[in-house]
Amino acid sequence: MRVPRVLAVTSTAVLLVAMAACSSNSSSSSSSSASESGAVPQIAAGDFTADFALMDQLKSVAAQGSGMVGVLLPDTTSSTRYVQYDAPFLAKAFEAAGLTSDQYKIQNAQGSVQTMQTQAEAMLNEGASVLLVDPLDPGSGAAIESKAEAAGAKVIDYDRLVSGGPADRYYVSFNNVQVGQLIGQGEVDCISAWNVSDPNILIMDGSPTDNNAKLFAQGYNGVLDPMFKDGTYTKVGEPAGTWDPPTAQSTFEQQYTAHPNINAVVTPNDDNANAVISVLQKDGIQPNTFPTTGQDASTAGLQNILKGYQCGTVYKPIYAEAQAAAALALYLRAGLTPPSTLVNDTTKDDVIGKAIASVYTTPVWVTTDNMADTVVADSTTTGVGPTAKDLCGGDLASACQKAGIS
Repeated sequence: MRVPRVLAVTSTAVLLVAMAACSSNSSSSSSSSASESGAVPQIAAGDFTADFALMDQLKSVAAQGSGMVGVLLPDTTSSTRYVQYDAPFLAKAFEAAGLTSDQYKIQNAQGSVQTMQTQAEAMLNEGASVLLVDPLDPGSGAAIESKAEAAGAKVIDYDRLVSGGPADRYYVSFNNVQVGQLIGQGEVDCISAWNVSDPNILIMDGSPTDNNAKLFAQGYNGVLDPMFKDGTYTKVGEPAGTWDPPTAQSTFEQQYTAHPNINAVVTPNDDNANAVISVLQKDGIQPNTFPTTGQDASTAGLQNILKGYQCGTVYKPIYAEAQAAAALALYLRAGLTPPSTLVNDTTKDDVIGKAIASVYTTPVWVTTDNMADTVVADSTTTGVGPTAKDLCGGDLASACQKAGIS
């Protein structure tokens, strides 16, 4: 995959990168002897590729472990990613490392807290030694994790931080402040490229119960606030957030009716952006005139970019996040301390006041300039996700050709 490496600039990350650099010669020279001696494989968070080849190195770790790995995913409405990407990629990662189908279980709660709690209890009763939890809300997630730890299982927050969870848990995600920064900078770049005069921007957030949404907002507001303060842009408003597209559409219609001067919107994911874009198209707004943003690199989001209604999307290579989570789960299942090259940062849990050991993988801002070399190329390799055929039907054939997608 030809993907620009956008690194989060945090003091912890810089320190860890420096430590890794100092030890790279010794670790590379000892890799063969490590495998010969049966030492713990030392893999890094930035090494996962779309062919899942790195997971083969963890077969010895998988063989040492016992118990099932349970994965709890939240819904199918806040984002299409959980069905389209996470579930198949997690399964592929476990199987590439040597687990059999009875040694892991992946379930989706379909938006129900009670369903997720029931699924978690069933997994623990079936002997789960590790639970990956992507919660519907922090409170229910923390309750699940507390029960898991009481049952002797290790817990991992997957994608969303479970604020208030156990102090000794792990967290696997992208640097979500950086995701927000990419959204904010994408909006800035698009306003310039589309020659939007006197930008009046509506900020639309994700759900206030989702810690990721707060981090996204921290990122894009950090980029945009200086321009609001100096008068370069006008902030029209920032209504209550949601991950529900119909609610996002209704909110935007209300705001647009009340403030017809709005000519740009920060939308936090592709599904919310698509809801806004449907209103813009209904109102006859022309392409490349009214910037919106997104994340998740969904088929609809990528097509909206090709149509000129969305500036870009944050592509979070979920195959990397899924492999990182599976790898971490395998270390914990085997009772091993995961390497610092994998657990490469910490994340503050403000509820318990603790730094949670974290694995961060790298997000990428995708536009027509790099869509072919990132999302489409990865989809071809993994067999999962939007392909050229998915994106380029009908009226989009010429836009795809212009973007180098074939």
